[in-house]
Amino acid sequence: MKQEKVYYIFGRYVREHLAAAGLFAAFVVIFAVVFSLYNLPVEAVLYGGGICLLLAAVVLSVNFHFYRIRHLERVRMLENVHILSGEPDAAKTLGEEDFEAMVKKLKRLLDESETARRDEAKESMDYYTTWVHQIKTPISTMKMMLEGEDSEESRSLLSELFRIEQYVEMVLSYLRLGEGSSDYVFKECSLDGIIRSAVRKYAPQFVRRKIGLNYGGTDVQVLTDEKWLQFVIEQVLSNSIKYTREGFVTITVTPEKVLKIADTGIGIAPEDVPRIFEKGFTGYNGRSDKKSTGLGLYLCKTACSRLSHKISAESEPGKGTVISIDLSSENRVME
Repeated sequence: MKQEKVYYIFGRYVREHLAAAGLFAAFVVIFAVVFSLYNLPVEAVLYGGGICLLLAAVVLSVNFHFYRIRHLERVRMLENVHILSGEPDAAKTLGEEDFEAMVKKLKRLLDESETARRDEAKESMDYYTTWVHQIKTPISTMKMMLEGEDSEESRSLLSELFRIEQYVEMVLSYLRLGEGSSDYVFKECSLDGIIRSAVRKYAPQFVRRKIGLNYGGTDVQVLTDEKWLQFVIEQVLSNSIKYTREGFVTITVTPEKVLKIADTGIGIAPEDVPRIFEKGFTGYNGRSDKKSTGLGLYLCKTACSRLSHKISAESEPGKGTVISIDLSSENRVME
């Protein structure tokens, strides 16, 4: 910051003390005139003036030193006002007292605002959590009723109910990730178990859409949060199924612990690939489908960032898409 440069602070110090400097200069002129009227030796005048200037230089140097220290302290307080605690150093001037009073009031208002925001966020989370659990009851009831029938209509309705369930879960995941949830349990997990759990959940969708699945299993262990990684895999599978008209989805794990989920779907336009993880971005496919929310891959990116996993995409229109999730633990920094 420019405030931390000595020459800038010195310039401000001089401007703030111009009145005092002008008064001092006036005193020097007055004494010089008086001494000349009394015909005092010039050496005596210069000697006395030199002593005064030396004393002024020492006093002003010390004063400037503390002026600079107090300025840097105020800058530090402003930069860290959100975590400011305790009492600042005692004010030296009325202006500093006013400044400290203003900082304290702003800090109090900030704390009150943050408390209110957290309370509101907690109320929203509690409400949506309750809503999700309540809405699951009628969904489960309808599923049981439809599973008792074996008709094209019932299978179609079950598929739509499954989509509703996914959207409901997405709402809760969106809120949890948006609030920077600390709901993470990191441990060594069997990647195979996580993948198979996600695949079982989407198995009816694979069957209904007549899409093949290629997965040969893996014995890789990864350091992650099992629930959130499964959420990411489910969202990727959901997208693969949605945009694959025919063909298959292939799941592989490289020796470097990179999970790849490839499909033979419609692919993504080259200009859209760099933006597919942005919040609300639907791209050409989403606009033509008119059902895309633009949140699925955004949530995947956010969750992966919290887990310190890297997610990326490669795609070619008409040939399919490959989503890669780097699960290696080397050089990871937990957020």
